[in-house]
Amino acid sequence: MRNIKIFACPTAENFTKEICDYLGIEVGKINHMKFKNDNNFVQILETVRQKDVYIIQTTQPPVNERIMELLITIDAAKRASAKNINVVLPYFPYSRSDKKDQSRVPITAKLMAQILEAAGTTRVITCDLHNPAIQAYFNVNCDRLTGEYLLETYFKEKNLDNMVIVATDAGSSKKAYKYSEYFKCPIALVDKRREGNDDRAIASTIIGDVKDKNAIIFDDEIDTAGSMMETVKVLNRFGAKNIYAGCTHGVLSGPAIERIKNSEIKELVITNTIPLPKEKQIDKIKVLSIAPVFAEAIKRIHNEEPLGEMYRMDKI
Repeated sequence: MRNIKIFACPTAENFTKEICDYLGIEVGKINHMKFKNDNNFVQILETVRQKDVYIIQTTQPPVNERIMELLITIDAAKRASAKNINVVLPYFPYSRSDKKDQSRVPITAKLMAQILEAAGTTRVITCDLHNPAIQAYFNVNCDRLTGEYLLETYFKEKNLDNMVIVATDAGSSKKAYKYSEYFKCPIALVDKRREGNDDRAIASTIIGDVKDKNAIIFDDEIDTAGSMMETVKVLNRFGAKNIYAGCTHGVLSGPAIERIKNSEIKELVITNTIPLPKEKQIDKIKVLSIAPVFAEAIKRIHNEEPLGEMYRMDKI
């Protein structure tokens, strides 16, 4: 691949190396450092003049620090006369702040799109947005990849019998239906009700049959795992045989790890869109690498090939 350079921001070095190994190219040389006054500094150590530059960044906490590292790297590439600046964000920051659902609140996902464009980004590649409409926040191309195929393949290879796909609420029923079509198995829906005035949803019952079945919960992300634990409790109460869960983004903040460790979940499968630090690695969590999916997307974009087939990776 000619006239392409791929650079890693500090927390994305392993992910970037996987991508470059898949593409058969070297990771771009770049220096990230901090001055004693806590200001970030970036210097690209090779020419990028009139080249297609890809900058890869994670949103491993602290998220705001990751954003500044990315913006400064974009500016460095722009001032070094890069032809195109493609930003790879496996997990889009502030994606859950995607609408004005309360008085006097920001739409931070839209703000992130504006900031990236203002810095000089010409394309964004991301994955399984919390709300697909976030793509429309950009005036430049925004390509949305998916981790669905990885999760489907993994669970298919487990050869589970008597399966049921579980939707955690009505909003996730469409996603659950797609998975049930793939596995050719039924779905079940958790019925959630509001209790008191604290606006907290409590899972109360199941619509569908889960008794003595291998139940799999799919979602785009798991943060504190509170909603998932409510679902697991209901599944356990209604006699599910084994409970599995899969998601693209393992945010796993706050009490999530402790909740999962002490729950009835047999296995949680996530991808590495967000690096999982050693202190969060437990036997119940399986991490799949989604780097090859991003590498394939980069190759296709660079070769001016369509990305549509990537929604069914088994065809590639």
